[in-house]
Amino acid sequence: MDEALRKKLSNLRVLFYDFDGVMTDNRVLVDQNGIESVFVNRSDGLAVSRLKKRGYTQVIVSTETNPVVEKRAEKLKIPVIHGVDDKGEIIRKYLEDNSISRESTLFIGNDLNDLPAFNAVGVKACPADAYEIIKDSADIIFQSRGGAGVIRELMDLLPE
Repeated sequence: MDEALRKKLSNLRVLFYDFDGVMTDNRVLVDQNGIESVFVNRSDGLAVSRLKKRGYTQVIVSTETNPVVEKRAEKLKIPVIHGVDDKGEIIRKYLEDNSISRESTLFIGNDLNDLPAFNAVGVKACPADAYEIIKDSADIIFQSRGGAGVIRELMDLLPE
């Protein structure tokens, strides 16, 4: 990791996460009643907890309006903003409302609808299996695939 990126990471205070494709492997299991389920990674849950103890604010920002996203956020005890059309607009408003500088923020995303969020934050990151357009825009491409420990990998990069 180059020194400029290391400095950016040391200034982070707020971490925004997409849900599908970052905290999950982007697949959905739908049962005969239309109930959706996803797989999440317990290592990511541990990382969220540890990052919270280190003082990082963490927020899930998702296009989906789905109870599974809300339930995961509840379990992790972090806020969720879901049903979002423009993630960049929502993040800029969040930063303005909370007097947070863009430079102190990171967003992890994996697909086209995450590009506006990339334009709203200081550090852009993505899982190994993100789409090429996202990888081309990212400051960090994790070795982990979505749903396979992306946030856990992020934790190891951030200063204690």
